[in-house]
Amino acid sequence: MERRKVIKGIAAAVGIAWVSPRISALGLNQTSMEKPSFAVPIRCLANRGGKLVQPIQLTIEHAGTDATLVVRVDHQEVESRVLSPGTHTFNVYVDPVETARQIVIEYEISGKSESSEVRVEKVRKVLIFILPHSHHDLGYTDLQSNIEEKQMTNISRGIELARNTANYPPGARFVWNLEVLWGADQFMRTKTEPERQELISAVRKGWIGLNGMYANELTGLCRPEELLQLFRYSTELGSQCGVSVDSAMISDVPGYTWGTVSAMAQAGIRYFSAAPNYFDRIGTFMVEWQDKPFWWISPSGNERVLVWIPWTGYAMSHIMKLDAGWVNKYQARLDEIDFPYQISYIRWSGHGDNAEPDPDICEFVKKWNQEYEWPRFSISTTSNAFAAFEKQYGHQLPQFKGDLTPYWEDGAGSSASETRMNRGAAERLAQAATLSAILAPEVYNSADFNVAWRNVLLYSEHTWGAWNSVSDSENPFVTQQWQVKRQFAVDAENESKRLFDRALDAYASEKNSPNVDVHNTCSWPRTEVIVISKERSLGKDHVKNEHGASVPSQRLSTGELAFLAENVPPLGSASFHLSAAAPHVPAKRVTVLDGVLDNGIVLAKVDSKSGNIVELTSNKSARNLLDTSRDETINQYLFLEGKDASTVSTSEPARIAIEEAGPLVAAIRIESSAPGCVDLVRRVRLKASEDWLEISNIVNKKRAPLNPHPGQGGPGGDFAQHESKESLQFAFPFAIENGQIHIDVPLAVMRPEIDQLPGSCKNWLPVGRWIDVANAEYGVTCATLDAPLVEISSLSATMLGSQTHPGIWRKHIEPTRKFYSWIMNNHWGTNYRAYQDGPVEFRYALRPHDGYNSAAASRFATGMSQPLVASAPGQRSRMGLKLRIDQEDVLVQECKPSADGSAWIVQLFGAAGEERKAGLTWTDGRPIKVWRSNLREQPLEQLPTQVRVPAWELVTLRIEAPDR
Repeated sequence: MERRKVIKGIAAAVGIAWVSPRISALGLNQTSMEKPSFAVPIRCLANRGGKLVQPIQLTIEHAGTDATLVVRVDHQEVESRVLSPGTHTFNVYVDPVETARQIVIEYEISGKSESSEVRVEKVRKVLIFILPHSHHDLGYTDLQSNIEEKQMTNISRGIELARNTANYPPGARFVWNLEVLWGADQFMRTKTEPERQELISAVRKGWIGLNGMYANELTGLCRPEELLQLFRYSTELGSQCGVSVDSAMISDVPGYTWGTVSAMAQAGIRYFSAAPNYFDRIGTFMVEWQDKPFWWISPSGNERVLVWIPWTGYAMSHIMKLDAGWVNKYQARLDEIDFPYQISYIRWSGHGDNAEPDPDICEFVKKWNQEYEWPRFSISTTSNAFAAFEKQYGHQLPQFKGDLTPYWEDGAGSSASETRMNRGAAERLAQAATLSAILAPEVYNSADFNVAWRNVLLYSEHTWGAWNSVSDSENPFVTQQWQVKRQFAVDAENESKRLFDRALDAYASEKNSPNVDVHNTCSWPRTEVIVISKERSLGKDHVKNEHGASVPSQRLSTGELAFLAENVPPLGSASFHLSAAAPHVPAKRVTVLDGVLDNGIVLAKVDSKSGNIVELTSNKSARNLLDTSRDETINQYLFLEGKDASTVSTSEPARIAIEEAGPLVAAIRIESSAPGCVDLVRRVRLKASEDWLEISNIVNKKRAPLNPHPGQGGPGGDFAQHESKESLQFAFPFAIENGQIHIDVPLAVMRPEIDQLPGSCKNWLPVGRWIDVANAEYGVTCATLDAPLVEISSLSATMLGSQTHPGIWRKHIEPTRKFYSWIMNNHWGTNYRAYQDGPVEFRYALRPHDGYNSAAASRFATGMSQPLVASAPGQRSRMGLKLRIDQEDVLVQECKPSADGSAWIVQLFGAAGEERKAGLTWTDGRPIKVWRSNLREQPLEQLPTQVRVPAWELVTLRIEAPDR
């Protein structure tokens, strides 16, 4: 089924034609029963005899014998010609108008006369770039394998059309923009060498335009390295083709996380053509930004990209036809918004999604530009169009700094298990690369990592499933697409584990040793409890560090051994010896009694009836950091059917048991019956010496009811739009006086409302690794390992089905100290899943702290997401990377061997929000060379070993050391 038919069906069902400036500008509500005039002004300028004139198109019907036609404009004769019987269409010309005015057109023939008053508008002398492309939906209207073939065929067809029109006048020659690059990647991996070379040649000739994104990504789901990987392939393909890729496109998706600017900068991208869906679940995004080009400033303030969202997003060719009427309508649109520039652009994505190249645009442009002087049209790449615009207007564009909080990430909650899996795979891949650098650089293979990252990216890509995924969820067309989508997450997880284990296996040469090596993939020293398997630790309860001192340990109820790994060096390892002696008891035990867990640093209390957490204090203050004044408490399960938040329900009375009694690890298990679930199992865990509380919630989900009449109504029908909708969340209300919420997003930190640009989604917000509530004196950081969405202050994620009216979306987020982790939903009527079932774990950690410290929050949450790693011992003298960084506020975002095997790639992030200078040294004292680099891993500029890292900036380094 063509996407344009699906859109029309949804639009009709949900009432798209309500009148607003946005829809009015589309012309979708403009209907008239009046007889069309015989005279229609064409809003353009033609050159007649060296003079610019404005045409008025006449359509005259004449019956009878040949006769003379006389045409008058404002009662002055301008045309006389003999007409034969039939319908005749031709132009008459008037002097250009500087302001709109009414003109009277009259004609007379064979005694018959007719007159009409028409409005003639001033012609805009505007150059309109046309950007042909195909919207890449990996699925939705067809199976993914068929879509891949279509997009590869589109590349070949685009080259063919460019070749066939190479002798057309400039501007009318066909150009094919690759919207995103997964199709080109597939082309380069599967086609013959002559076909690959043909693509490379076409890029070099300018026939094919490369754009930097790998997929139409839900950027709010990305982990930091994933966001960078989104642009990596463009640097690889651009290098193969001998061009620099400086532009990116994204289509359909409304909203983009702030760190996208930083990631683009690392890839050398300067121009961003963003073209969302023009009506569905986009909030006020198009109202705010359509045809209002601007510079989007990065979190550091040191990078920027030119963002331009065209009229109707990417879908103009789905709803309009290039002709004189469209030219009139387009200029009327520019008038409506007081468009101040003489350069504009449109997207042209063919007739539906995954459409083939449209050759008709070349004929339109060729004919139009031959007949008319203004407006002019030019078929172009994104890069050329935006560069021309920047050259003329870049200096006068407004600048905006903040998060364009995205909307469609909510759909990832329809497959929470796979979303969790993919988040974990992204973190594991980052750790695997660092482990390879530290332990066994010789086994690092960048191609293998690229394959794994490809799967991570394609899970976070916006096409989740079929167009009828909700209305006909068990249709094989739907289930087959979901299996492919799901497999991206499964493959990403499996590949990340394989690469992770490869590094450990290459290092761990002493498989039968009683020792354990613990590895720290973070850039600061860490002391944490680590758990060893029952098999590896059997009969060995006592642990000593490499200096011979005993460290606390405990045999867990699972048979595993937990011990405190103290002072594991940054980007390094420490050794521990296991023996058969009794476990060493920590100096300060963790205790659990009557629902209270206490380790002398943190105290938490679990309510005996509800199982919710009702108290959290730290040894620095006796104040309870949790707000228990209302009906909701911390880690309370909430289930909402439909959209009326007043009907929310919660779990039944809890059955509570002590699972671990200390002295190193204490844990409480809380079992409950819960609406929407088979059962709910929550665990609260506290460890000696650690200043945070861990939470594990296993939601065993019941399947939501399916459409009782499968397929009936389609995505716009009542069932898909309104019925069987549900939403699950956990509450986190804090009592932090005047507390401010900060949210970690990839490569940035943002404050709701304050750092959100106009048009941002405020009903829900993506979250990276952590969310913090704090004032200048105290606060709490909540690490969220598995759930990527939050609602701020209230249950505001209640937008069911298609939502086309901008006015119904949340306009403001008031100051608050409460948020909800939004874990599951099935709110969409298409694309995303109708149901999910089975157990899914959602992990959190709460860390009380002094005043807000973004770097400390990032270190804590990164450590939770990338825990210490245990392995059998190896030869530590042969370890690879020996880097130390003297500034803990500067975080190593990525660390890996270079793809060419001759250096190390290290990315530093200014997580403190203030500029720092990070001193880099090699632990054995040998000198190193440091270069500023990029995603291509090029040595761009040699730097001193004291590296300046601006606030919120990502600095990519290429480090050359003697052992590389």
